[in-house]
Parts: sequence; C-alpha cells; structure tokens
Amino acid sequence: MVTLVNGTASPTVKCPVVVMKATSNGVFEGESPLDFALPLVILQICLVVAVTRSLAFLLRPMRQPRVVAEIIGGILLGPSALGRITAYENSIFPARSLTVLDTLANLGLLLFLFLVGLEIDLKSLRRTGKKAISIAAAGMLLPFAMGVVISFAFPEASSSSGENNRVVPFIIFMGVALSITAFGVLARILAELKLLTTDIGRISMSAAAINDVAAWVLLGIAVSLSSDRNSPLVPLWVLLCGIAFVIACFLIAPYIFSFISRRCPEGEPIDEKYVCVALCAVLIAGFATDAIGIHAIFGAFVIGVLFPKGHFADAIVEKTEDIVMGLLLPLYFVMSGLETDITTIHGLKSWGRLALVIVTACFGKIAGTVGAALLCKVGLRDSLVLGVLMSTRGLVELIVLNIGKDRKVLSDQTFAIMVLMATFTTFITTPVVMAFYKPGETTQTQDSDSYKNQKRRRKIESDKEDEKTQQLKVLICLQSRRDIQPMMKIIEASRGSNETKERFCVYVIHITQLSERPSAIRMVQKARRNGLPFWNKKRDNSSAVVAAFEASGNLRNILVRSVTAISPLSTIHEDICSSADRKRAAFVILPFHKQWRSLEQEFETVRSEFQGINKRVLENSPCSVGILVDRGLGDNDSEVASSSFSLSVNVLFFGGCDDREALAYGLRMAEHPGVKLTVVVISGPEISRFDILEAQETSKKNLDEQFLATIKNRVNAIGFEERKVNSTGEAVEAVEVIREFCGCDIVLVGKSSEVPIVSKLPVMKIECPELGPVGNLIVSNEVSTSVSVLVVQQYTAKKIPVVVSASVAVETP
Repeated sequence: MVTLVNGTASPTVKCPVVVMKATSNGVFEGESPLDFALPLVILQICLVVAVTRSLAFLLRPMRQPRVVAEIIGGILLGPSALGRITAYENSIFPARSLTVLDTLANLGLLLFLFLVGLEIDLKSLRRTGKKAISIAAAGMLLPFAMGVVISFAFPEASSSSGENNRVVPFIIFMGVALSITAFGVLARILAELKLLTTDIGRISMSAAAINDVAAWVLLGIAVSLSSDRNSPLVPLWVLLCGIAFVIACFLIAPYIFSFISRRCPEGEPIDEKYVCVALCAVLIAGFATDAIGIHAIFGAFVIGVLFPKGHFADAIVEKTEDIVMGLLLPLYFVMSGLETDITTIHGLKSWGRLALVIVTACFGKIAGTVGAALLCKVGLRDSLVLGVLMSTRGLVELIVLNIGKDRKVLSDQTFAIMVLMATFTTFITTPVVMAFYKPGETTQTQDSDSYKNQKRRRKIESDKEDEKTQQLKVLICLQSRRDIQPMMKIIEASRGSNETKERFCVYVIHITQLSERPSAIRMVQKARRNGLPFWNKKRDNSSAVVAAFEASGNLRNILVRSVTAISPLSTIHEDICSSADRKRAAFVILPFHKQWRSLEQEFETVRSEFQGINKRVLENSPCSVGILVDRGLGDNDSEVASSSFSLSVNVLFFGGCDDREALAYGLRMAEHPGVKLTVVVISGPEISRFDILEAQETSKKNLDEQFLATIKNRVNAIGFEERKVNSTGEAVEAVEVIREFCGCDIVLVGKSSEVPIVSKLPVMKIECPELGPVGNLIVSNEVSTSVSVLVVQQYTAKKIPVVVSASVAVETP
C-alpha cells in the first residue's frame, strides 16, 4: 500500500489504520468478541440501557424525567468516571469502536428528530394566542442576549486571528444553548405535576413549541457559519442552499405524502411499501442536508414537520419509536458523555464560568418569562412557575452542544460546563415548581367546613327524598376501544325512563399514559385546538377512544361530557378521583384490567398496570366505585340506545353496604323499559330475611332489612327471589344459587359482604381482591363463563378520601 511521507510516495510504508471486523469466529478459535465490531456494540448497547434505566428508576421518586438519568449515565460511562479506568476504556469503549457507535447514535438521533418533527403542528403554531407568543419571545430573546454577552468570558470568543471564523458561530451557539426550552421534557414534567391541562401548562407548552422552532432556525444559521473554510462565501452558500432545501421540501414533500396518505385509509393496516418510502425520504433528506454542510438531522426534522398528521404518521411512529427510543437514542447520550470530561473544569476561572452560565441560564429564562407574563396579566406566582418551567432543557440542548463540539466551535472545557448547566437546570425544575405551586393546596378534606357544607351525592343509595331526585352523575373510565360497547350498554341501561333521563349525566374520561416518547407528546398535540390543549367544547377528535365512544350509539337521551387524561400510570388515579370529586359524581365505573377471549373462554391480561389503578381508585375515591368485568356485553356492536334495547340484570344480595349500593344501582337500571331486573336475596341458616320482612318487626330491623323493606312493594315490577341455604353444606348450596342466577346478561354484586356465608364460599384463590369473594367466584369460570359482572363498592365516610387537585379539564353542564 502506498502512502505519502513528507510529501513523497513511499511504497514501503503501510497505512496504520486498524479496521475492526464485524464478527468473530468465537472464543474457541482464540478470538475475543470485544475485538470485533458487532459483539462489542451489542455489549455497549446493553450496558447503556442497563445504566440509564437503573438511574431513571433511582430518580423516579424525585419525579425527574428520564433525560436527566440518561445525561448522568452518559457522564458516568465517560472519562469523568468509569472512563478513567484504563482497562474499562480500552475494552468496552476503545477508540477504534467509537466510529460504529457514533454512526448508530446519529442514525437514532436522525430518526428521533423525524419523530420530533411529527410533534410540530404548524397550523396550531399559527393560531397560538398572543400571550404564548409574547412569553415565548421574551423567554428566548433575553437569555439569548445574555448568552451573547457572557460568551466573551470564554476563551473561544477571544481567539487568535487564525480562529476568528469561530467567534461568531461560538457566540450564536452560546445564545441558542441558553435560550432553548425542551418541549418533550417539559411535557413530561407538567404531566408529573398535574399541570398539563391548566392555564400554566397550556401557555408553557405553546411557548415551548414556538421556542423550539426558533431555536432550530438559529441553530441552522450557526451551523452554516461554522464551516471549516476560511472563505466567507462558503457559509453564505451553505445558508442559501439550506434555505433552498427547505423551500423545495415545502413545495414538493406535502404533495407526495398526501398522495401516499390518501392510499392508506384510516382503520386499515398501512402497506409496508409506504412506510419504506417515508423512511427513505427521511434518510434522503438527511443525506441532502449533510451534503450541503448542515447536520443530517435538519433534513429529517423538516420532513417530520411537513409530514401529514394523522393515522399514517401514527403508524410510522408505532413501527419505529420503540427501537429508536429504547436502543439507539440512549447511545447519543453515551457519546455525549464520552465527550464530557468534568476534570477539564479546574481552577477558579473555570468554576466561575460554570456558575456564571448556570445563573445566566436560570435568570435569563425566568426574568424574560416573568416580565412578559406579568405584562400579559398573569399572576406573580404563576409567572414564576412559568419562568422555571421554561428553563427546562434536555436532548435538544445536547444536540446543540454536540454539533458545536463536532464543528470545533466549543472546547472540551466549555462543552463540559454547558452539559452540567443543562443537567442542573433540568434537575431543579420539578422541585422548584413544587415549592411554588403545590398540587395539594386546593385539596378538600373531610374536616373542612366547605367540605361538610357541600350538598353532594357521594353514593347511589339514599334515604333522603331530595337526594333521590338529584341528578345522578356517573364517571366512566375507558382504557381502550374495547371498553366502549360494554360501557355504552351500562350507560343506556342506567339512563332510566324518558321521564327520568334529565336526572342522569355521564362524564367519560380516557386514561392514557404519558411517557417521553414522541407518540405520547403527539397525543398531547392531537388533543389541542387553536394551540390550547385537551378540552374542546365542540367535541373535536381530541381522543380517538372518546370520539369513538361519543359516536357509538345514539346519545341524544344522555348528557355526556368527555375528556382525555394523560398522566403517568402511577398517579393517574388522582386524575380520576379529583375529576369525580370536582364533578360531584356519585358513581365511578372502571373497566376490568383483563380482556375476555370468547373463543378460548379465558381472560387475557392486556395491561397489568391498570389493576393497580383500579385498586388505588377503590382506596381513594370520593364516591362509590364499580368495576365492570365484560364477558360478552361488547360482542354486539349494534346501537344500544334504541327501542329494541334489552338487558337482563340480576342482583345477588347477601347483605352489607356494598350489596345495598349494588341493589340501588340495579333499581336505577330497572327504570329503563328494556331492563329486566331480578333481586336474589341469599340468606344463611340463621334467620330468613323474608320472614323478618313479613313479621314487620321494625324495631329490630338492621339497615339491610330496612332497605329490602322499601322495595318489597315493587316485587311485581322487578322480580324478587329469596333463597335460604342450610347449615350443612351452606357454601356449596350458595354456589349453586349463584350459578342458577348467572344465566343473565350481567350480575351486580357488592365487593364485600358482612355475612358469614360469603367468607365460606369455596374460592380457591383470590387473584383479584378488587372484585371481592363473590366477584372472584363468578370470574373464575367455576360458576359461569358468559355472564358479565359489575362489582360495586359503596362510598363510606370512615376514611378521608385522598383527592389531589389534578389537571383534568371537563366541561360543567
């Protein structure tokens, strides 16, 4: 091989570059897997995922977003910590492997920026209110100006004449780095703090979106000016070609994507060739911007912004985001960590620069945002919270810093200082916001006077005539589309007759987990209208599940209000409880966490996390709660609100407050002309309840007997069965009675009962304690494999409900 030595050709000198082979022949051939590219990159990816996920778990109690854990993980794996161990660095992250790792990281970053582009809705940005625009402008211009000023405190701004072409790009990079707000990280923090749908959340999300777009424009200018060439025409050509590329994309891309989108009708699977075309367009755009001299991620971002929002975009996100977010993107944080050496920050001047950058970054964002917010007549406390929220930084900050370092605009020391600034400002956002804006400040407790004096209906059963005539408000929770039809039938059966339909109001809440994925952030964007998140009084398609619910059946006879709650699953029960409390609902109906498979005659656990949600709602609900176990109610997709509607309902009554509540709800159903209700009173060997009723011994009646006495006169209207079991084999006889009356559409039972016979039921294993012993017996297939069950728990004032002021917005009827 011929190489150049001192400008002359030398055939005797070989190139010293060592190229790693892809795969090894195995350890039995005497080869170490760490000397080959593929097994080494596999080990690196596994190590990155393990470290970042472990840190995210440790930081979860502090409500820190995952990006903080990933930044810290990258720093720990780099030369600041583990990288100082020579054996570790040479074996796990040797210099010869960094090219492969960097390529994978940048590929993941390119695809991620395409997904981020899908978040941006240009139409919504154009319709954003003046308040959000003013706050976004002030919150970016002031820190940008302050970043330009403090940049002269760094040696890069006073370079020698040979480096003068780096001064202007450095100043712009510093201004952009200090003025960025991380849109995705901000959404996660707002969801954790239950502020996503408040006025603060609305303004900050809109301002952050505007901030992001402006930051990318400024970053593009900075990149175009950071060319290695000394000729002043090169940056100009880069900038002009970049503008021409964007214009060409705006003129051509929408038509191509719209043409493809029309051939992918909603509700049908997307053809693989169209997904391939879309991803190839992203890669080609990245190649084009890289060839121009701008980073490849800009091309991917532009394509994502121009991509038509809808089911086609959702399908692409679903197919790509797991591998991008789970495997490829964390590699970018590691590459950033490998470039971050905190030990380069030494001496008083260096630490002084770090303190200056942190103070400037926080003060600039907070002062600019607070000033604009106060001028827009936002309260002082809310303005301070907005300022802290707008100080959130994350991946976009790292992208800016890495590009600056790759372009040799930022030195190693400046890069480390800016990475620490980004980590610190993001880390303190949640604690500071919680100090200023406590979610529990508006919580009502049972001991408060306002709570005691409120006239509200917390349960269905009532002895007071004025409460019986109150409007019954029910909160329905939906997890997915499969819950729509069974819930629709429950609602139709509960609306009563035409004379009583005005006394029934339904609130529908779609519970959805918010993660840091772009698809989750896009769910927030889909729920926006005119730049405002979530709730729309005109019932637009803010949630596909809620929209499908409203479109399913004839709802003219039922007053329905719907909302989408997007929160972490660990705290989403707070949204449900607070919504029920604020809307004064008397009953919350939750879907069972398992899905019935009629062909296999068994339950399938779809998402086990929802079982925890149901349990926490039962523990903290401010009203009665029901869990609906569907085993066939949703098989028939025909309209439920029709004159031909029919439903057979049996209530199994053993005794206790939960059984009384189930019976009270059954009586409400009995008012519907299409509902056939049968009340089955199952008593033990002690005394027959029917005998007590006949004896009319009012002085000795307990609450159960009094309640049954009130419905005795309605036996002809609803059907009444009294079954007494003997002392010998009473549990077996009780099971036979239950089996006998499970030949209906749905059975209503109480969650717990106070009579001894229930405790003797032969339930082998209670897998779902939220259903109680009777509910578990029916669901276990030992009694029936076709009947649906509604398990009811009555609200009692024995325990003060834990109701956190959440941010779910619902319309007041």
